Parts: sequence; C-alpha cells; structure tokens
Amino acid sequence: MRVLFKRLIFGVFVLLNLIPLIIYFLLKVIFRSDRIFADFSQMYSLIPGKIGDYCRSSFYFFTLKRCSADVTISLGTIFPTPDVEIGSFVYIGAYCNISNSVIGDDVMLGSNVNVIGAKMTHNFDDIETPIRLQGGQATTVLIGRNTWVGNSTIIMADLGAGCVIGAGSVVTKNIDDYSVAVGNPAKVIKKRA
Repeated sequence: MRVLFKRLIFGVFVLLNLIPLIIYFLLKVIFRSDRIFADFSQMYSLIPGKIGDYCRSSFYFFTLKRCSADVTISLGTIFPTPDVEIGSFVYIGAYCNISNSVIGDDVMLGSNVNVIGAKMTHNFDDIETPIRLQGGQATTVLIGRNTWVGNSTIIMADLGAGCVIGAGSVVTKNIDDYSVAVGNPAKVIKKRA
C-alpha cells in the first residue's frame, strides 16, 4: 500500500513539473547547451523538505540519463551534467555534487558527498595556454549496489557492490566489492564478507 501511495504522489509531482519540464526541453533545444541542465539542477536543489524531494526525483526522472522514480535526492544536491544514472531506492543526502556516474540500487550517499566523474578534469600540460582552455576528459564513476558512503566523502574512482566508505574519505583508486575503506586517500581496512 505504501509503495502504491508513493507512486501516486510521484505521479502528482510529474504533473506539477510538467510546465518546468516543457520549458527545460524548449530551452535545451533553443540554446543547445548542457548549461541549461545545470541551471535547472541548481533551481531544483533549493526546494526544501519532502516537496523538494519529490520535485527533484520527478524532474530527474525525465532529464538524467536514467533515474528511478523511487529515489530521494535531498536539499542542495546538484548535478552539473545529465550524464548520471541512478538505480532504485537510492538515497542522496543534502548538498551533494554528482557528475558522470552510475549509481547502483540501494546506495546511500551521506551529505556533502562529491562524485567527480573525471580522472583528469582539466589538462594542464601547455604552460602557455590557460588551463581553462586546455580541455579535459571525463570518465564515469561506478558505485555498486548496496553501498554506503559517509558524509563529506570525495569519490573519484569506482566503488564495488556492498562497500562502506567512511566519512571524509577521498577515494582515488577503485575499491573492490564488500570492502570497508576510510581515509585520505581511502584505504581498505577490512572486508565485509
């Protein structure tokens, strides 16, 4: 019964988001820019409470690469790019910044988590050219299902399924399935299985 009720509420918020979604897609066609997505992401990040959670999940359901209807995306969380896939029953805490990633089912991200989908965001080899003009390459960060990431963690590499990442960790290298990792840089301290 609870699942049915939540789906009904989600449907109501899809209808409420209809005009903003139409405006979003029109602006995206007119300006041909991903900047439009970032602008809308910032706007939606400001809506507080449960109403904000439902507004965000129903907006991202239509605008991200993939987003399940049963996610919770908390206040202040932004997506600089629509190149994100979010599985079922994912919880994303407040004030996260998530780009270029695939987030598996049942993942929990604490508050202030940064998922940086880039091994080398900016090239900087040419000392004569400003760094902002040298480009860069984005990669996709994979976060395995049933993983829990503590508050204020920075993720720049893949996390396997069933991992626990301690608060404040900086993940710079891939973490295997069912690992518990902490620190800067994050190191595996034990296995869950």
